[in-house]
Amino acid sequence: MLVRNLSAAEIVGQILLARQQLGDFPDAQTPTGAIVPGTGRLVSNIVMMGMGEPLFNFDNVKQGLLIASDGEGISLSKRRITLSTSGVVPMIERSGKEIGCMLAISLHGVRDDLRDELVPINKKWPIAELLAACRAYPGLSNAKRITFEYVMLKGVNDSLAEARELVRLLKGIPAKINLIPFNPWPGSPYACSDWQTIERFAEVVNRAGYASPIRTPRGRDIFAACGQLKSASERLGKSERGQAEAFPAKTTAPL
Repeated sequence: MLVRNLSAAEIVGQILLARQQLGDFPDAQTPTGAIVPGTGRLVSNIVMMGMGEPLFNFDNVKQGLLIASDGEGISLSKRRITLSTSGVVPMIERSGKEIGCMLAISLHGVRDDLRDELVPINKKWPIAELLAACRAYPGLSNAKRITFEYVMLKGVNDSLAEARELVRLLKGIPAKINLIPFNPWPGSPYACSDWQTIERFAEVVNRAGYASPIRTPRGRDIFAACGQLKSASERLGKSERGQAEAFPAKTTAPL
């Protein structure tokens, strides 16, 4: 459920807060030109993911990321900034033209009937339309590949036939395919694919010439992995949620 959109200042503020907490400040110069050593750049990449659909908040996301990439702002390369979308097709081209960052697509299925269930926005913009927008993404090249996110669900989307169909669908798109072991939570209707199944799926993708790294799960033991924070917060009662909002330092949120 949408509560509200973040402002551009709040988006940039999260990056600055992370840098402050990590002591991430580059070397500086004194008025005489002497170098004051810092600790080096620790926040080196930004991914807009895990906090809702960024392309539904385009203007604020655009402004925030342009500040992050500006030489007078945070000065990160646009190739180190990735915007992840579930597939808001009409805004994909604008993202490439007006922001110019890297693009990631939450795909998760190779058939419309399945993706309708896993990523409901597919009912409005099905796979064929989404991939057509990806092929037309401004600046797309081997140096600026699109990342396709694919969560591995046991017995749902992890067959070798689906791996081959994934390769067929992405033919001609410079791409990397991130295979993501599913992070279950109590009451989840899905389970994570077996590790051998994930490796066999990755082998099919690799043989087709696509990099297919398998994301290392982190935070599962405390239900703080990808996809779990939101579900955990929704299980809080009204009084618990109010207490959490009153003490934000005790909560965790992704960038």
